[in-house]
Amino acid sequence: MHLGMFLQGAGHHVAGWRYPGADSGSENVPHLVRQAVTAERAKFDMVFLADGLTSGEDGHPSQIARLEPLQVLATFATATSRIGLAATVSTTYGEPFHLARAFASLDHLSKGRAAWNAVTTSYTSTGENFGIKHPVHADRYAIAEEFIDVVRGLWDSWDDDAFPRDKTSGVFADRTKRHVLDHKGEYFSVKGPLNTSRPPQGHPIVVQSGSSDAGQRLAARTADVVFTAHQSLESAQGFYRELKGRLSAFGRAPESLAIMPGFLPVLGGTEKEARDKLALLDGWTDQSKVVPMLSDRLGHDISGYDLDGPLPELPVSEQMQSRAKLLTDAARRDNLTLRQLAQIVATGRGHYVMCGSPEQIADRMEQWFTEGGADGFNVMPLYFPGGLDDFANGVIPILQRRGLFRTEYEGATLRDHFGFPRPPNPNSAAARRGGARA
Repeated sequence: MHLGMFLQGAGHHVAGWRYPGADSGSENVPHLVRQAVTAERAKFDMVFLADGLTSGEDGHPSQIARLEPLQVLATFATATSRIGLAATVSTTYGEPFHLARAFASLDHLSKGRAAWNAVTTSYTSTGENFGIKHPVHADRYAIAEEFIDVVRGLWDSWDDDAFPRDKTSGVFADRTKRHVLDHKGEYFSVKGPLNTSRPPQGHPIVVQSGSSDAGQRLAARTADVVFTAHQSLESAQGFYRELKGRLSAFGRAPESLAIMPGFLPVLGGTEKEARDKLALLDGWTDQSKVVPMLSDRLGHDISGYDLDGPLPELPVSEQMQSRAKLLTDAARRDNLTLRQLAQIVATGRGHYVMCGSPEQIADRMEQWFTEGGADGFNVMPLYFPGGLDDFANGVIPILQRRGLFRTEYEGATLRDHFGFPRPPNPNSAAARRGGARA
């Protein structure tokens, strides 16, 4: 299975930073670097940094103040040598040329370990920070599709051997192997070429996390990895079948896309110890912050409703559609009150929580993996560093003994970790000759 380590410096649980020995900052660079090094020692495929473009209205300690992720990953690149480096950057609030150059640079810095989590940005308040009106859901996904195509086109601006740097002949760059994109589309006009040589991976890995119908269509066409959230194995299996089933329409095989649900492991010597740990953190949750967090995920202000009553009927929101549906389905299925639903959000924002001993956690991961619910997981420790240490020292060795997870990295790049081939440059002379023969 594939494993990502979802790093939020103050922990994923809203009260995780209060746990004894936990670090409290998403801006403590030495602390963040230590977590990346620990994840590499445990042989994770990648470390993932989420990002947002607002000040974190819901007040989550890991989100209200955090560093720009690409700069953090550049620091990780110098402290690690094998683990993949993934970061979120928006397609709605950015420019393809700038993003293509930034991730090509990270891929060069890390020798082929970069990954871009392409998000459309759900929060309507983000537009106010950029002086524009936040686009509606359908438009955001149309923009994203063109954005990703432009970025990949820019990554193919140069053949792999376009820079001979031959001192004898005086040829630094072979301009016959340069390709001008000259893109003119509905949303972007980008001349090119990129002023960075082709990335070591050809194309850095593209990750997506939208689970709506539009999100799945975009992922089926363009993503290498999908992060998702599910509250049950049955839900994960349904999503897995549906998304994998969409790939053939784009000429893709099922193994060309890895689906990795997020989950929060709560570890103890026994299941009771784990549940007591979670109860302790839940008890430290500031209830005044919980309701805004739930409102944020539902896309509607629920502060005026009885917290000990059921979730009211709410219209579909433009904000975080798939997460709102996940939470609504959970509330209806399990007859949750608003207070109980809010605590689920405070614990893991709707991601699945696994409580138990290392053996029990490994058992459940194996079940999801072998029964068609996941190709791996995005691991979300409740707090750092202890939550990650417990998983790395307790669960990883069990998965390795069962033959479910690597004991050593077999390749040097993130594409190697996933078993994805390096894409050829379709603009190269060799590729054009191959197309002519076909």
